[in-house]
Amino acid sequence: MNQQTPPAIPKWFLIVSIIALIWNILGLMAFISHVMMTPEMISELPSAEQALYQNMPMWATIAFATAVIAGSLGSALLLLKKSIAKPVFIVSLIGVLVQNYHSFFVIDSMAVYGSASIIMPLLVIVIGILLIALSNHAIAKGWLK
Repeated sequence: MNQQTPPAIPKWFLIVSIIALIWNILGLMAFISHVMMTPEMISELPSAEQALYQNMPMWATIAFATAVIAGSLGSALLLLKKSIAKPVFIVSLIGVLVQNYHSFFVIDSMAVYGSASIIMPLLVIVIGILLIALSNHAIAKGWLK
């Protein structure tokens, strides 16, 4: 009976996974807030922002949903030590990229919100890439099955 003991998972991995889950749940909450905006709520926004909400195509909303749902699911899978977290994070990153394509190239949201509006989307992309890298690292170390 030569059973191999699984490699010890460092505490930092658990901490990072919990932070990733919290981050992605915050994104999920932002999505829910976005889709729950009533016409009355939208009418209270400045006219340029109203146009952004009123003209958002379904494919951009689906990309947003894909990004946050897959990101949350991927983070939960990290906590459950499942290697499928990596392809789920890849799907999330694709959703983020499609959503940002819409925001910056289709509707030019920087014209409405200013150049500082690029900071959060870039941060989301970087975190998405880092979560894929973390998954790769954890798979290579044998922490995820």
